[in-house]
Amino acid sequence: MMEMNQEQDTGTQTGGMIPPKELLQATDAYEWFKEMRKVSPVRYDEERQTWDVFCYEGAQKTLTDYKTFSSQMGGGEISLLGMDPPKHKLYRSIVAQAFTPISIEKMEPRIEQIARELLSARVARGEMDIIADLAFPLPVIVIAEMLGVPAEDRELFKKWSDALVADVDIAKGQTAMELLERKQKVAEDLYHYFGSVVEEHRKHPKDDLISALLQARIEEQSLDEQALLSFCLLLLVAGNETTTNLIGNAMLTFLERPQLMEKLRADRSLLPTAIEEVLRFRSPVQSLSRRVTTDTVLNGQQLKAGDRVIIWLGSANRDERQFENADQFMYKRHPNRHIAFGHGIHFCLGAALARLEARVALHTLLQQAPTMALRDSSTIQPLQSTFVYGYPAIPVTFNPYV
Repeated sequence: MMEMNQEQDTGTQTGGMIPPKELLQATDAYEWFKEMRKVSPVRYDEERQTWDVFCYEGAQKTLTDYKTFSSQMGGGEISLLGMDPPKHKLYRSIVAQAFTPISIEKMEPRIEQIARELLSARVARGEMDIIADLAFPLPVIVIAEMLGVPAEDRELFKKWSDALVADVDIAKGQTAMELLERKQKVAEDLYHYFGSVVEEHRKHPKDDLISALLQARIEEQSLDEQALLSFCLLLLVAGNETTTNLIGNAMLTFLERPQLMEKLRADRSLLPTAIEEVLRFRSPVQSLSRRVTTDTVLNGQQLKAGDRVIIWLGSANRDERQFENADQFMYKRHPNRHIAFGHGIHFCLGAALARLEARVALHTLLQQAPTMALRDSSTIQPLQSTFVYGYPAIPVTFNPYV
């Protein structure tokens, strides 16, 4: 999702990044969210000094009212994502020039080619890992090509993006400060890396996204160096991690429902609405942060200026007051007003690209890998993260000759 906030972009701030202890200890996050929506849809956690918003109405309000709930988290305007209007509008307009519907549409043949190449060897041997063999490499290759970075650095992308969305590892005795220091180091490595890439593109422009952003102008203004580097980092994490998890979440959801798999194979025009339901049902990004700028009331709670807020998208998208049978996966759900890509001025710039990559990947997989089934569902465990939702591995088997 290509609109995270400043804290999630750099990992340098302390408030709002740390999840509630109850969530870290919950055996089922969605059951805990459900309980919180009942008893305390907007609540203050004294230990973290942070407000948690679990309900859809509260989430939509905080994401829409950017004047009261600011994206600037107190660390200065170091990135596009930590800006509010009017500067945000100007910079977003520049970046958006690289994500027009026409430019995204033109990418479909290349995305399909990548998907087919990734699957060709896997299909022949009758087994694969949905994540390692398709869901991870596809968006990484797409992003690498968009940015014009060397193919040999793709594994670095995965390492860096995983580190930036990690949670505190309580089992290993990790502290919140240790996690934040690690993320800061990763962010510094990324800025250094992309700084070199940007400098090379400045000297030798190419037909790629970085060169396009270097040349883009709105009202005679261009992206400054810091905003450009921050956007590269965002594209790495949001465009890689989110799309990987969307593809993986979708395939696991379909595989858990064999009858649905058959319907999708028979009629792949059902994929777009099914993908939207995946975005709601297993939201790839689970939380966003904001800062209160002025005293306000939210869901009957009094918030003070300076307070930090976490909006739990994964909970809001399961809110029973907004979605009928919210805990059920309904592949034809309509309307489906989920907020998996955010809402308001920070709505995900890359939503169209993520949807396209997911649709092409799933279409190609359903076409080339018939009679697919989970190898061992008991071994499939979600990522240890409260920021993103996905799976590190989804091993499957199939008979490619049926």
